Amino acid sequence: MAKMKKTEYKLKKEQIKSTISSKLRRYYGKTVETATPDQLYKACAITVRDEIMEEWAKSRELLENGHKKELYYLSFEFLMGRALGNNIMNIMQTDLYREALDELGIDLSAIEDVENDAGLGNGGLGRLAACFLDSLSTLELPAFGCGIRYEYGLFKQKIVDGYQIEMPDPWLEDGNVWEIERPEDSVEVHYNGSVEEYFEDGRMKFRHVGYNTVIAEPYDMPISGYDSKLVNTLRLWRARSPQIINMNEFNRGDYAMAVKDKELAEVVSQILYPEDNHYEGKMLRLKQQYFFVSATIQWILSKQKRRGHGLWELPKYVQIHINDTHPTIAIPEMMRILMDDEGFGWDEAWDIVQKIFAYTNHTIMTEALEKWPMSMVEGLLPRVSMIIKEIDRRQRENLYNRFGNDIGKIEYMAVISNGNVNMANLCLTACHSINGVAALHTDILKNETFRDYHILSPEKFKNVTNGVTPRRWLLKANPKLAGIITETIGDGWIKNAQNLEKLEKFAEDSAFRDKFAEIKQENKVKLAEYIKEHNGIIVDPSSLFDVQIKRLHEYKRQLMKAMHIVYRYKMITENPSQASMLPETFIFGAKAAPGYHTAKLIIKLINNIANVVNNDPRTKDILKVVFIENYSVSIAEKIVAAANLSEQISTASKEASGTGNMKLMLNGALTIGTLDGANVEIAERVGLDNIYIFGLTSQEVLNIYASGHSGSAEVYSQNMVVKSIVDSFIDGTFTPDNQNLFQEIYHSLVFGHGFADPYLLLRDFESYLDAGHRMAKDFQTPDVWNKKAIINVSKAGYFSSDRSILDYNNTIWGLEKI
Repeated sequence: MAKMKKTEYKLKKEQIKSTISSKLRRYYGKTVETATPDQLYKACAITVRDEIMEEWAKSRELLENGHKKELYYLSFEFLMGRALGNNIMNIMQTDLYREALDELGIDLSAIEDVENDAGLGNGGLGRLAACFLDSLSTLELPAFGCGIRYEYGLFKQKIVDGYQIEMPDPWLEDGNVWEIERPEDSVEVHYNGSVEEYFEDGRMKFRHVGYNTVIAEPYDMPISGYDSKLVNTLRLWRARSPQIINMNEFNRGDYAMAVKDKELAEVVSQILYPEDNHYEGKMLRLKQQYFFVSATIQWILSKQKRRGHGLWELPKYVQIHINDTHPTIAIPEMMRILMDDEGFGWDEAWDIVQKIFAYTNHTIMTEALEKWPMSMVEGLLPRVSMIIKEIDRRQRENLYNRFGNDIGKIEYMAVISNGNVNMANLCLTACHSINGVAALHTDILKNETFRDYHILSPEKFKNVTNGVTPRRWLLKANPKLAGIITETIGDGWIKNAQNLEKLEKFAEDSAFRDKFAEIKQENKVKLAEYIKEHNGIIVDPSSLFDVQIKRLHEYKRQLMKAMHIVYRYKMITENPSQASMLPETFIFGAKAAPGYHTAKLIIKLINNIANVVNNDPRTKDILKVVFIENYSVSIAEKIVAAANLSEQISTASKEASGTGNMKLMLNGALTIGTLDGANVEIAERVGLDNIYIFGLTSQEVLNIYASGHSGSAEVYSQNMVVKSIVDSFIDGTFTPDNQNLFQEIYHSLVFGHGFADPYLLLRDFESYLDAGHRMAKDFQTPDVWNKKAIINVSKAGYFSSDRSILDYNNTIWGLEKI
């Protein structure tokens, strides 16, 4: 968008003020002075939405008439964050809206805070999908995100007495001004029932009968791009019962039964990741996965038919990307519709499927690769299960021809084995492209996790290193830093983040370093205010802000960070003459899955440590520990701008990529981490002098696993520092009322179940301390630290989601710019 002239700017500002005031009067019968914060937010959001809607309508018309290839990005999560500020930024009117609202007596930041974070995702998987949608629109590549319109999201996390408590997250209770209901595109999704065989035109055909029906009703959200004419779409499906109420039951007075069918149907789209440690939870997850992919495939095919395309032309117009294994059942569903509804033969349908489906893998941990009991699939999806069995039969035949009678290898590679459908193997069998999300991750996929599949089809395997959008994570999250970057090197970096390389020479410029440090300090003050308001903890903004923000899982090793805090606490209280007195604020943000007992226990441990450290007169002015509850995108924006140190300390070989490391790096935080995931590529770009690498390499970790012995028990018995820290979990230091509370954590580190300390915390701890000492020394020399931080920002351009999307498009999708 061209820069506005002064008179045009003034007219536009007056128009914004007038439109907001008018919407308040017409929609709510209120004035700016009498409206509630929620009404002010909605009036402002609708004003922005109306402007985007015009471009959205033009984009839909262009796509409808242009008939170019479109991407359908299927994901169980889209962690979008708040939309108002992001959309204002993307239409390049942030200053306009801020000034217009100021003149109305409204604070834009306060209005943004009224908006609920969209409850459509949980962690890096969903945030990556959101960044990708942003980049697709910015790069003007036609795409649809496709998922579920979760009514309640994951959960709202409360910390009560140090424990995580899960509360409902009713993010839609006040409506969502950004979504448009599209009832005309509603489709039926069928579960259960049976399959009838019949002959027609000399061919055996199949008919699904006796099924239960759920209506999939779509809601569309516009996805604007920065300074882009193309507005893409996020299509989310809501489950609705075909029967609103059973009047016979109601008239008999059985009111609960009258609405039972409606409730059972609509639970499908209520909650992200229902707990699956019981049969009902597993069944609900499978229902969810089939629900949104079946609806999406039906919609895709109906759109192509409406446009007059023969379905044999699908590869020319459609590319479907499976983000992790959750949407995998789209593959047999496409086969089902093409064969049963559209009359294709198996070979014709399979040829289409192989050309249009691609798959991104997000984990190398075999135990995390999704599997479904075949008996469950057969009962819920009888026709789809038949197709999966046939895919498995044909794949086994191919494997036998390639590998001979190697039963172990064939079972490992089969789509169905040991009574389970292996969803990753189904993707590997059907998709024309399989990609990892960091160079190391992809190498491990090819050489370890999917080695035999790589031998079978090496041309399928590609690497596309993840990225994050620099608009959301720098321009919006850290506007003052973005401002001095633009003043220094121009604004080209916003749409071409590789331009950040131009900053590198300014690491030697003392004036720039001073500005950089001043902005970091201002952001730390703001975060300190947030912590005081929400946690009641006073932290020192001049202290080192040491940040670990990510999903809580044992392999991400929040427990090792907790061990380091205990180390510092014990040094100060027991050996003050030898202890570093560097003030540090340790900041955690994480949710644990409701059924993940150990992860929830680690949250309790961190909070118990915080209670002791924060209140001990010997440490309370030096160390502070903060666990920020209900971690979200909007909270992450505050934290990344203020962080000094980014904790990326996963067990090497476990983290596929990581994107938190990229967001923090982009905002001038230095990384302490293992050579895992994208850390490897970050280290290559910034140089080992500008990152704090420690610990075992991925190959060393794999060798330890192969040996069957971690060696952690020996570390515990021989290293008195480690022993003292681990013992403190059970000696009452952090559990004065219940010394047995953390016995499980203690035992897992020292004894384990056949393999002590499976994530190798104790093996890596001494190396971690050494890296921490190097880091602390640098932080105490501001010029050294700020040079390193600026170099990190300058090298962050490679980790833009724009580069990731261009890589996907050049090697996998083949979309044309609109």
